[in-house]
Amino acid sequence: MRPALPTAVKPGHLSVIVTYLEMTAPPAHAPLERPKGDLALVRANPPSWSFYRYLYDTVGEPWLWHERRRMARKELERSLNDPLVEVWVLYVNGTPAGYAEIDRREAATDLAYFGMLPDFIGYKLGPWLLDTAIRLAWQGGAKKLVVNTCSFDHPRALPLYQRMGFVPVRHVVREIKDPRIGGPLPKSAGPHIPIVE
Repeated sequence: MRPALPTAVKPGHLSVIVTYLEMTAPPAHAPLERPKGDLALVRANPPSWSFYRYLYDTVGEPWLWHERRRMARKELERSLNDPLVEVWVLYVNGTPAGYAEIDRREAATDLAYFGMLPDFIGYKLGPWLLDTAIRLAWQGGAKKLVVNTCSFDHPRALPLYQRMGFVPVRHVVREIKDPRIGGPLPKSAGPHIPIVE
């Protein structure tokens, strides 16, 4: 069970609960049925910086993803060009709909980022993309798979990870500087999260 958020935070800051999850064996359930329609899952090998930032920014802005926006371009490109980092992009009718980033650079394989573009949320594509990304991670030699989510993310994110076989191992409450105040995100980002100025 997640801990409660503090009731008061400093102006310009936010409290967030980060949940760390892991999976120590491949999923026991059968692969989810591929959704109907013109779908393609393609590895961007490697993605260009601008295409990656389009995916990251578009998927993440509603949920206040900001770390990669702050990262220097050369540092991000170094990560994206590493052969142990895989970026899998789901296309629907030729349009990017979501992506999963699998990072194999540590002992535990990290599902570093996963999400759907806002236009494609609610069409039951996310569970299939997540299930497929998990299986790709295991097929690629993972010994343990880890992921984290936070209280800013879509409310169905944590239950979906658990349904797919991830188990929460710890929760951490953090206070962060609001990335919408003098930061890399516009004030319109994450409208479900109040700004405390």
